Amino acid sequence: MTERVGIIGGGIVGIAIARALNSRGLADVTVLEKEQRVAAHQTGHNSGVVHAGLYYAPGSLKARLCQRGRVLTRDFCRDRNLPYRELGKLVVALTEDELPALANIERRSVANRVPGLRRLNAAAMREVEPHVAGVAALHSPHTAVVDFVAITEAMADDIRAAGGRIMFGHEAVAITPGRGEVRVATTHGDFVFDRLIVCAGLQSDVVAGLAGASPAPRILPFRGEYWGLSAAKQHFVRGMIYPVPDPRFPFLGVHFTRGVYDTIHVGPNAVPALAREGYGWNKVSFRDTAASLMWPGALALARQHWRMGAKEIAASLLKPLYFQQARRFIPELQMDDLTAKTAAGVRAQAWSLDGSLLDDFAIQKVGLVTLLRNAPSPAATSAMAIADYVLEHHHLPRT
Repeated sequence: MTERVGIIGGGIVGIAIARALNSRGLADVTVLEKEQRVAAHQTGHNSGVVHAGLYYAPGSLKARLCQRGRVLTRDFCRDRNLPYRELGKLVVALTEDELPALANIERRSVANRVPGLRRLNAAAMREVEPHVAGVAALHSPHTAVVDFVAITEAMADDIRAAGGRIMFGHEAVAITPGRGEVRVATTHGDFVFDRLIVCAGLQSDVVAGLAGASPAPRILPFRGEYWGLSAAKQHFVRGMIYPVPDPRFPFLGVHFTRGVYDTIHVGPNAVPALAREGYGWNKVSFRDTAASLMWPGALALARQHWRMGAKEIAASLLKPLYFQQARRFIPELQMDDLTAKTAAGVRAQAWSLDGSLLDDFAIQKVGLVTLLRNAPSPAATSAMAIADYVLEHHHLPRT
């Protein structure tokens, strides 16, 4: 008998898992999505970068699944005639003080088998990006850009073609495990499944709580804001220019990305969002903000990182401060070259009771329910590999 499998969440990870189940004939699949379309939140609000695996701890889920996911994403785009552009990325050390951190990224990249990686001196990196400043860089030529929304929509078409269902406007409000089944109540009716997989992104801890799981880790929403680069200065960036990231944070810092449709954006920064789905300062959820402030790890996180938080908030509110961060990498940049803010995304970053931010993907099993508790970047890159991993290690259909 075919299993009835429910998936909560219509982002790229949930859709990839549903497609993997359908393509193997393993289950009768229903996706429950509270919005009116797929890819409405994190999937549709990012820079579109397919990461090559430079930063992640060797052996971690991020390192393993990013590598496999990059190949699967590339092959899927080629099969479906979707844009996939290997524009390449420079990770730039601005000063000699950053060279040890750059060397550490290089060691991780080698361990993670990042294809084609090269260490460049100042002259060589300016052959790749003529307008960039700095003393040295790592060049990842196979870092690519795509349209993750288009990829998600194409996978959704596969699900429907194989007989699966995607139910829009169905927000989960209750999950009741029973003997050999799971009942999910939504805003538009109830569903009964043999197994349930939760890929709820920014709401993952809330939905985990409905399933009776621990409240930890909790989701701390961070908003990332992007500025556009003026049409007259598009030639300043050929591909991607990234800073050497601060190892204390799971964020990469302000960078330059030429997107799959040739729009260049600058960013993102990383500021605490005042709502889980708050894409601007004007979107405030007192419930979400209070929940973050009352979390046991909040005080420890604030004590450790308040200076960085204050700096990021100031740069968000004051364009000259944001501009100064960007201009370090392209000295020819003028403030007027940063056009209006083009977009913003909110990262679902999990944090623990002690205030530490989770770095790796986190997957939890509670009875018949599988929960993705932490799936930030590079989750979009890794989505198809995450799907295979969940099926192999966390979702074994009954025979």
